[in-house]
Amino acid sequence: MFAHAPESAAAVWVVAVALVDEQGRVLVQQRLSGGQHADLWEFPGGKLEVGESPQAAAIRELHEELALVVEGDDLRAVTFASGSTGSPPKPLTILLFACERWEGIPKPLAAAALAWCEPDDLATRPMPPLDYPLAEAFAEMRRSGRVHLAATPAR
Repeated sequence: MFAHAPESAAAVWVVAVALVDEQGRVLVQQRLSGGQHADLWEFPGGKLEVGESPQAAAIRELHEELALVVEGDDLRAVTFASGSTGSPPKPLTILLFACERWEGIPKPLAAAALAWCEPDDLATRPMPPLDYPLAEAFAEMRRSGRVHLAATPAR
């Protein structure tokens, strides 16, 4: 669904991953204090490096942020959100994946805290602006059955 990050320095491309546990809950992380969007809750993920595929970025970010090992085949593209960020504003696109299989236990290596949430409760947490449409779209897709992931538990 997604190819490689464009080589434009102006656009910001970000991946986010909805890690879904056996009870159907989704992992979110709380951003560290002091930076942009400090103390807000978000899906784990981060910026694509030039020439990096979104799947490769998601795998790298989950390892760097949560000490998890994920295979590319376990990532399912769900939706995206677009807006702008920074000053002067730059176009920002966040690509959301869902994943039900990973190796390891999530650790908050780059976050203040982690929390498992019901999909319908995601958007009730304070989040960066573009995470709200991702959370709402993910919850709606889960309710309607349009997000079908593998029925296998975490490794």
